[in-house]
Amino acid sequence: MSQIERVAIVGGNHGNELTGVHLVKKFQQYPNLIDRASFETLALLGNLKAIEEGKRYIDKDLNRCFTNQGLQNPQLSSYEDTRAKAIKHILQPQNQPFVDVIVDLHSTTANMGLSLIFCDMHPFLLRLGAYLTSINPMVKIFVNPQSREGGFLRSLCELGFVIEVGAVAQNILNAELFQQTEQLIYAILDYFEGCNQGNIPQINRNSTLTFYQYIQTIDYPRSDAYGGLRLRGEIQAMIHPHLQFRDYEPLHPGDPMFLTFEGKDILYEGESTVYPIFINEAAYYEKGIAMYLTQKQQERFQRS
Repeated sequence: MSQIERVAIVGGNHGNELTGVHLVKKFQQYPNLIDRASFETLALLGNLKAIEEGKRYIDKDLNRCFTNQGLQNPQLSSYEDTRAKAIKHILQPQNQPFVDVIVDLHSTTANMGLSLIFCDMHPFLLRLGAYLTSINPMVKIFVNPQSREGGFLRSLCELGFVIEVGAVAQNILNAELFQQTEQLIYAILDYFEGCNQGNIPQINRNSTLTFYQYIQTIDYPRSDAYGGLRLRGEIQAMIHPHLQFRDYEPLHPGDPMFLTFEGKDILYEGESTVYPIFINEAAYYEKGIAMYLTQKQQERFQRS
């Protein structure tokens, strides 16, 4: 792996996720906290207008606006499309290389704890994940290759990834999660510093990284689409109480998954055990997502 020269820490891509917003503001006020000798660290706020108004977004989800096609299309002029272009310019000034790493800070109403979301199985990121989980067992790794094509900020560079923390309500700060996220960021920056100096932080000999691989998204049970307009019907059931807040826990065939308003259980009908995450995320109701289903996998690392 070549030297890491520039790292961007971005908070507030969604304006109502205050953990990232206030961490970035802290880093902007006290840049020495994220300064490291061998690389430059940039602290950047994402959706400025949404942050000011306490909303997820103004016109559209900023964290879906970073497609190559959208960034190159001058006809797209919504606030978020315009802001996405401005952010890309900050991350890659004219005649300069793009930042080497994007750390995109998010929070969720789901019980995700401290999660890192990778776009792929990049060896450098997997080793970073193995190191972080070895020093903090609370850290979970989610690998979602689909996010490479979804217009997410993290997809703009090879080593882009998300820190997703929860459960915390929108427009609310949770001091414990704030501090845990802050310490995780420092550990990540220290890892990069060690790698640059040829002193890669070691993981335990023959240690195993447990990670969760994306399978699919699941919507809530809904009534038939109405009006012939291909609109989603109304929700007919809720996350089952036995599943609520059980992110990263096994869901077996036949386990209750949803509960109708009449009190009837809807069971998981898959053929194998899965591990749901982003369960009942508030911001995903509009996207037609009740949860993500993942497979639990392992990767073994030999100490170098």
